[in-house]
Amino acid sequence: MKLYLIRHGATRANLEHLYCGSTDLPLSAEGAEALRALRYDTPKARYLTSGMRRANETMEILFPGKAYEQDARFREVDFGIFEMKSYVQLSDNPAYIAWITGDNEKNIPPQGESGEAFRARILAALDTLQEDTVLVTHGGVIAVILEALFPQEHKNRYQWQPRPGRGYAVTAEEYREIP
Repeated sequence: MKLYLIRHGATRANLEHLYCGSTDLPLSAEGAEALRALRYDTPKARYLTSGMRRANETMEILFPGKAYEQDARFREVDFGIFEMKSYVQLSDNPAYIAWITGDNEKNIPPQGESGEAFRARILAALDTLQEDTVLVTHGGVIAVILEALFPQEHKNRYQWQPRPGRGYAVTAEEYREIP
């Protein structure tokens, strides 16, 4: 099985460095324009998104006219009350400080999702894929998948995250970045 993991295009939250997981934002004008400049092959595969607006818009720009399915299990992590806020805005918030300085895998942002729950959700969804798949999703989702598939790389989630509109082509044996 081959898996193409593509991160959605840039949104206002990306440009403003805001935590954005469960907020269903569209692409920014700049993000959509940058995607239009990309050229990807259209492999014979199942096409799938997380169902979030930014992922669907990315799919429709990169693969126009291609029918695709949506699977909410591939949505980004839910940052709870930290959604749509920046590090600077949150730097004096005791709940934020406790979350960010603690064990991010176990800690749950208020009204959000822990890293462990996020990882479990993503990997359970990944286990259901049975055929070549193009998945347009989120940076955190891609990072969880690659971290799980290639632990020998010793990369953390932030090191695996591709730039907007970019990603990886993955087989069971290897990965390569999509330029």
